Amino acid sequence: MTERDEYFMQRAIGMAEKGMDSGAGGPFGCVIVKDDKIVAEGFNRVTSTNDPTAHAEVVAIREACKNLESFQLDDCTIYTSCEPCPMCFGAIYWARPKMVYYACTKKDAAKIDFDDQFIYDELEKKIDDRDIQFVRLLRKDAIPVFEKWASKMDKTKY
Repeated sequence: MTERDEYFMQRAIGMAEKGMDSGAGGPFGCVIVKDDKIVAEGFNRVTSTNDPTAHAEVVAIREACKNLESFQLDDCTIYTSCEPCPMCFGAIYWARPKMVYYACTKKDAAKIDFDDQFIYDELEKKIDDRDIQFVRLLRKDAIPVFEKWASKMDKTKY
């Protein structure tokens, strides 16, 4: 880890405090960097936007992709004030940055009532045993769309 990494992490921690102090949401911040330049910053905006997906990492990923005009964060580094939750973890993998630095752990977050263990537990359950009911419906009508995608010649792969 370099002084630059520490600088960007301090920015992420500062974003967490800024968002929290402004009443935007929980104490989480994120900074995305490419070629030693910040391409996006974000803080948690869940409660202020009534959007359960507006976690700091997701906010920053959306902004970075817009700024870079790309749906992937090639050669980017993410600095986040806390170990990503399962949703943000998935979003990070879809965005494909080269690296992620985090400050607090998921155990630290659980101590202040941001505990995602129930999601990890749900993922381990059989689909019929989950707390939220999942019902497959109209698969036969949806499969042709998948087949059309599979044979589409001008698609953008990701």
